[in-house]
Amino acid sequence: MLAALLTGAGAVLLLVELALLPPQAAGVAGVTAAHGAMLATALAWARVGSAASVVAVALVGVAAAASSLGALGSCAYLGPALWVGLLSARGRLTGLGLGTPVSPWRVAAGGLIGVGLSAHLLLSASRTLGVHVRGDHTPEMLVAIAYDVGANVLAAECFFRGALFRRGERRWSFAAAATVATIAYVLRYLVDPLLPKSAGLMVGAVFYLALLSGVNCWLLSWSGSLLPGLVSATIFFAAYRTLGAR
Repeated sequence: MLAALLTGAGAVLLLVELALLPPQAAGVAGVTAAHGAMLATALAWARVGSAASVVAVALVGVAAAASSLGALGSCAYLGPALWVGLLSARGRLTGLGLGTPVSPWRVAAGGLIGVGLSAHLLLSASRTLGVHVRGDHTPEMLVAIAYDVGANVLAAECFFRGALFRRGERRWSFAAAATVATIAYVLRYLVDPLLPKSAGLMVGAVFYLALLSGVNCWLLSWSGSLLPGLVSATIFFAAYRTLGAR
């Protein structure tokens, strides 16, 4: 499946370069390949079967295509999230820390951590990086948040925390497993073409992503569930989407 995703993305990029497909197709292919690969790998490590992974990848692809049509189309990102939720409810993702019993207070702790990180991000970004909370790009912000819920945060938390960190923690110490997962997580965003490439923003991104990753590894180890980390990361990225230069 990973080979098919890579081959498909490469073929689409070539067709875009040849002007045989619209430029938006490159973004759709990139989102499907990147997030589909992470989500499919996490599901495979959870031993849910290839059919479930194929459905997850297909839903990510459909959502990416639909979101390119406008804000309403971004609602399709509920598809991958609902599919993972269904698998969790059936007890098929316990290997990732989903569908396992978790106290509401521990989920609330994840929310509070997300709020705290978000508040610090918004304050420090406005003081040091010259970006501020904006209210004039609501449609774009909602599309980005939907993308986070159904692709970005979902795939990253399932892969880097639910799969990579949990595997590492069974073999090594918490510190070693969290370090490996955090380095991989930060590198994933540093190679993202959508991340602003200015030095200040890159340094800030490394700091906050490493902090978010370390905290979410601890949340998973502490609660035994991936849900608090999903809540924490979703709140953090929602706050990030409100930022923009004036």
